[in-house]
Amino acid sequence: MNINLKINGQPVSVAPGSTILEAAEKLEIKIPTLCHFKMDCFHVDHRSASCRICVVEVKGRPNLAPACSTPAAEGMEVHTNTLRAINARRTILDLLLSDHPKDCLICPKNLNCQLQALAQEMGLHHLLYKGEQSTYNKDLSSQAIARDLDKCIMCRRCETACNTIQTVGVLSGVGRGFNAVVAPAGLKPLAETECVFCGQCVQACPVGALSEIDYKYPVWRALNDPAKTVVVQTAPAVRVAIGEAFGQPPGSVSTGKMVTALRMLGFDRVFDTDFAADLTIMEETTELIERIKSGRNLPILTSCCPGWVKFLEHQFPELIYMPSTAKSPQQMFGAITKTYFAQKAGIAPENLTVVSVMPCLSKKYEAAREEFSRDGIRDVDIVISTRELADMIREAGIQFDQLEEGEYDSPLGESTGAAVIFGATGGVLEAALRTAADWIAGEDLQEIDFTGVRGLDGIKEAAVNINGLELRVAVCSGLGNARKLLEKIQKGEADYQAIEIMACPGGCLNGGGQPYHHGDTTILQKRLEALYRDDKSQPVRKSHRNPSIQRLYAEFLGEPGSHFAHQLLHTAYVDRRK
Repeated sequence: MNINLKINGQPVSVAPGSTILEAAEKLEIKIPTLCHFKMDCFHVDHRSASCRICVVEVKGRPNLAPACSTPAAEGMEVHTNTLRAINARRTILDLLLSDHPKDCLICPKNLNCQLQALAQEMGLHHLLYKGEQSTYNKDLSSQAIARDLDKCIMCRRCETACNTIQTVGVLSGVGRGFNAVVAPAGLKPLAETECVFCGQCVQACPVGALSEIDYKYPVWRALNDPAKTVVVQTAPAVRVAIGEAFGQPPGSVSTGKMVTALRMLGFDRVFDTDFAADLTIMEETTELIERIKSGRNLPILTSCCPGWVKFLEHQFPELIYMPSTAKSPQQMFGAITKTYFAQKAGIAPENLTVVSVMPCLSKKYEAAREEFSRDGIRDVDIVISTRELADMIREAGIQFDQLEEGEYDSPLGESTGAAVIFGATGGVLEAALRTAADWIAGEDLQEIDFTGVRGLDGIKEAAVNINGLELRVAVCSGLGNARKLLEKIQKGEADYQAIEIMACPGGCLNGGGQPYHHGDTTILQKRLEALYRDDKSQPVRKSHRNPSIQRLYAEFLGEPGSHFAHQLLHTAYVDRRK
């Protein structure tokens, strides 16, 4: 039975368990929030009520109530904009601002800061309280995430992302009173913790306390170095998100405009990580079929996501035999660029700079891992996020929405629809199934849409029949869900042949380096739909049918799973448990 109440004199009926904030949203009454963070499709509803910006007056109660965490009750009468509530909010905001740096113009979240936006909405144009401010050293220890605790407002949204959604357990409240912040225990640098650098804390943070390590200037420097040939690769999920940074609606596929913009920025070659995604499928599917035939080391776990791989190394090192040994598409691309492409183009590998544009902050960390370099030459030199690329395009004065549609360069720019869907949870597994089905059946099958592994659900299971062979598969996104699945495997409660795992809920389309969605999961749904539309539009939709991939094996690698392919395209994992 629904609960009936009134907000500002307007009657509203809501389901049991709803909050005052949810009831107000139903009436389209806006109550300001800061610490509240909700993502419906991932069942995330952070209600710490730590900031109290959302306080309202409830008839018959002596104290103001935080709307985000106060349950609606039958017959309740709520007033959102009484003078008492407005004064309380202004005082709270004044106090937050009094202990916050005033460097908004150079803050990485300038114009994306919810504290800044709230001050503007509430018309705060001068500081009421002036006094001491807390100060901490900036943490730039990792290759991926920058931490500026001077800007922490103790909203604890990052704590929810790290502990509840991802179950990594790195962040928690440290200190008391004026000196309280959210940080690793003992204020350790992130590089000295079990952080997997997924960047979900950066997506959740409403201010500039968490941001990515910025590599735009090293890219500019490389582009202007006449001794360097600079090539760029763009990940699948970038093309369905970068348009948002230029006012395009969520779900816009901006591949052609992005390619043109990259050429205008000065890149010598514009390539596609999708090429390497197809290459990944060749190696990973070969490994899958070999394991199924031998019955050993099952289930095979996908290895494309560096955040998930690092999570496994820290949290489940006893299972490091399970992931595919195939490198991620980013690293495969770097390895092929500095060998195969370098030879064809007549360029010395040391004079090649490979730049990646990724939706993921953990890719910055991955590129710097020691095993992904040979003779002191890194496979991938610089990684920037979707947001950083958008910044560079704006800095160059490029009018993104007016650009012509460009085409990727050959040979590392040719790809298939199977590669495009790597950007969505379930996409890697579906791409592998398309190739596995053909190889097992020995023919070019026409039914290639494995819809059972699609969607934003955190854990999906499916049984797939391929030419009489039934494969039990699972898809998992979000590390909290990965933990549940791996614990079931350890207990013998789950039986699969293949599992895809992505660190970020929803997959790469929700990566820590994507344009901020502030919890609006309709944006993520539209990005997901765009990836599958793009897949459908491709003339070739199976990785092994990519002509450039076929030539790569014929001219250079031999065959999938060959000794040379293993040397160049495979890796090993490290037990990182302390």
